[in-house]
Amino acid sequence: MTELLPTLAPKTPDDLVERIANGLLRLIRWRVVGTEPQIPKFVIIVAPHTSNWDLPLGLVCGFALGLLRRWPYGFMMKDVVFRWPVAGLMRHIGGLPIDRGRPHDIVPQMAAVFRAHDRFLLAITPEGTRKRTGYWKSGFYHIAQAAGVPIIPVSFDYATRECRLGEPLVPTGDVDRDLIMIQQFYQGVTAKRPERMGEIRFRDSGLEESSQR
Repeated sequence: MTELLPTLAPKTPDDLVERIANGLLRLIRWRVVGTEPQIPKFVIIVAPHTSNWDLPLGLVCGFALGLLRRWPYGFMMKDVVFRWPVAGLMRHIGGLPIDRGRPHDIVPQMAAVFRAHDRFLLAITPEGTRKRTGYWKSGFYHIAQAAGVPIIPVSFDYATRECRLGEPLVPTGDVDRDLIMIQQFYQGVTAKRPERMGEIRFRDSGLEESSQR
């Protein structure tokens, strides 16, 4: 798995790519709210994920803030996406092919990736699909726990045209309490396709409350 990760060298804050990304944000009238994390490794969860536009928007925001130029990074995608002619492009932009038929392998594989790097960020869309779903996949939480890294929530609010970064959350093992913190961050966020926005809860959690409404 580690050989699929891009090896990005640190860049300066005024890197050309960052200037271009910030120019694109101004052009589409979006902005990033939040500050660059001051920690070497973390899991970023991006929600809500209801549209194909979320990926290019996330890449532009990530480059504008400098995250994708100063950290080696990756994001998990279904392995069926990694086919000719786009497989090379998907890997180049940080895609990590995941075999959903072997879900129990994902957490140890991603934890090993974190251990292999001094600096690394892993971006995950916890809904796991653009369609409406009744719960989030809990993989991001277990990966963060296994790797011993914090979780940083990121939201795309299409009503305010803001990409917001939250404060790092260190998983405590008390899933219900940690989910409440995550729910509070996403409260009031408007998705690109609001009808596809589901509940923030885990299928295996006792927490039934949702902050989506």
